[in-house]
Amino acid sequence: MTIETHPLSPFLPPRAKTLFLGSFPPPRFRWSIEFFYPNWINDFWRIMGIVFFDDKSYFEIPEKKMFDKEKIVAFAESQRLAFFDTATKVRRLNDDASDKFLEIIQPTDVLGMIGRMPECTDVVTTGGKASDELFSQLSPFFADGKPQQPKVGEYAAVSIDGRLIRWWRMPSSSRAYPLPIGKKSDFYRRIFQLVTE
Repeated sequence: MTIETHPLSPFLPPRAKTLFLGSFPPPRFRWSIEFFYPNWINDFWRIMGIVFFDDKSYFEIPEKKMFDKEKIVAFAESQRLAFFDTATKVRRLNDDASDKFLEIIQPTDVLGMIGRMPECTDVVTTGGKASDELFSQLSPFFADGKPQQPKVGEYAAVSIDGRLIRWWRMPSSSRAYPLPIGKKSDFYRRIFQLVTE
């Protein structure tokens, strides 16, 4: 089976505070934009539209069934949001976007990425596979010395190079995750309520 290398570079704007980590992009034929969460039927950008603008269509170009990359990049830079994934190389055991059939061949060096983000206060995983991989990297750094994945919608404190960072475990923005988009948005909104405090 073919090993895929991540097709995007990390998006790390200057002074980024919040790092979002998925697992790995879907096959390219599912992309609607050259950016993270590119699948038209993935609701990540709709969730961001609800959380920040009370409008799930804010980042959409509906007549083209695609997201507005220019608007998304400007938004991410203004909100100091960074994006990448927990896997750099994978093998798909099924020809789809399902994490269930994704074998991580080379994990991303997330700690190294955080080291390049001196103002990062929050790391967010957006699904189970990403959370499992990040947990394996963060286990030695739990502030209370008791490594345990946070519950969905909550965070755990980790200490990295003397910095206290919140690791949030969010529900997947995939429609395969059985939770209404409004409920998912409520979970994601909590991140930004604390980041801005």
